[in-house]
Amino acid sequence: MREFMIIFKQAFVTKAKTKSFIITTAVMMVAIFLFANMGKIIDSVQDMTGGDDESEAVLLVRDDSGVLIEKLKMQFEANESGTTVESSDQSEQQLTEQVKEGEIDSFLTLALDDTKTIHAKYTTMSAMEFTLPMMLQDALQSIQTEMQAEQLSLSTEQVQTLFAPISFEQQSVSPSSKTKEELSQARGLVYVLMFLIYFAVIIYSSMIATEVATEKSSRVMEILISSVSPVKHMFAKVLGIGSLGLVQMVLLGGAGYIALKSTSSSESADGFFSVFGFSNLHVGTIVYAILFFLLGYFLYATLAALLGSLVSRTEDVQQMIMPMSLLIVAAFVIAVSGLSNPEMAYLQYASFFPFFTPLVMFLRVGMLDLPAWEPVLSIVIMLVTIFVLGWFGARVYRGGVLMYGPSRSLKDIKKAIQLGKE
Repeated sequence: MREFMIIFKQAFVTKAKTKSFIITTAVMMVAIFLFANMGKIIDSVQDMTGGDDESEAVLLVRDDSGVLIEKLKMQFEANESGTTVESSDQSEQQLTEQVKEGEIDSFLTLALDDTKTIHAKYTTMSAMEFTLPMMLQDALQSIQTEMQAEQLSLSTEQVQTLFAPISFEQQSVSPSSKTKEELSQARGLVYVLMFLIYFAVIIYSSMIATEVATEKSSRVMEILISSVSPVKHMFAKVLGIGSLGLVQMVLLGGAGYIALKSTSSSESADGFFSVFGFSNLHVGTIVYAILFFLLGYFLYATLAALLGSLVSRTEDVQQMIMPMSLLIVAAFVIAVSGLSNPEMAYLQYASFFPFFTPLVMFLRVGMLDLPAWEPVLSIVIMLVTIFVLGWFGARVYRGGVLMYGPSRSLKDIKKAIQLGKE
């Protein structure tokens, strides 16, 4: 046990002290705080650069009808859009030249035909401008409706009845389905946690394989194996780097929570938590997230340690673990495909395949009210798979860590098992 703890601490502390780990964690935490306060940062930059100058929030309008511009002004003032509408007597050609030369950002031309239909043309240099054109379209549509109502002698109440929405309710009789609101919140939460599980598993599993290959290439492995069994060495590496990964996830999660709670706009923070489902966290969902994260990590980490023991150079690690990486990617693709409809049959079958379970079963547990036996059965299958893979991996690892030379094929597993017996 003493040797196990020594290797465990070495794997944890050594990686935790590396510049890459410290810098990566610090950069990600800073990025989280910047993202949470992006609105405040943009406002500060605009204040310093004069981005909020009134001259930039003026829309010139050429109104050939002579009656629309006043109505448009009233619409923009009522909506408090921050854009001032001003009339222009210049020709359309002159205004177009000013837009091309950068003197003004855009302008609007208005006209009415014989049927009292509004014809509007918005001219701007940028083809990617969407906000102001949409505001103009909505405002002009309201003006058009108002003018047509006056022409038909309709009162305001009568106009409102024409656009009154219908009452539409969706009901599902499936025993595993949730309400539409619960499903929307669960979808955001599951999506975020799936990303965390996916990236954590693929990053830390690759880290273990690289660590084992590095020790082999530097001949440190020969010294370690002479004082501790390969099995203890493998599982100490897996647990050490796995613990480091949990610490990093907790740090990033805590930073994200603090950043959103301390942001200047509490409404934005509450909206974020509400949209992604974090405002109504269910304890069961968090428990399953942690459980499937740990099981998925140990499953792939054991496989990564096995594969890493077969190579002697760190350059060969990525090629050797490529099949494992493809399994994780396949699991993620299948899980993402079920976000819109988690009740599809192939998701149920895939959730019991141990290499897909961490993501697919978590998707189903998070978005559906499943009977307890389904997640329990998937957990049992994963535990059995981890045990079998650990037993088999230990046999391969025992001989693989002593193998040197070119080793880029999974056929070397048989050679490693034979060497381990000797």
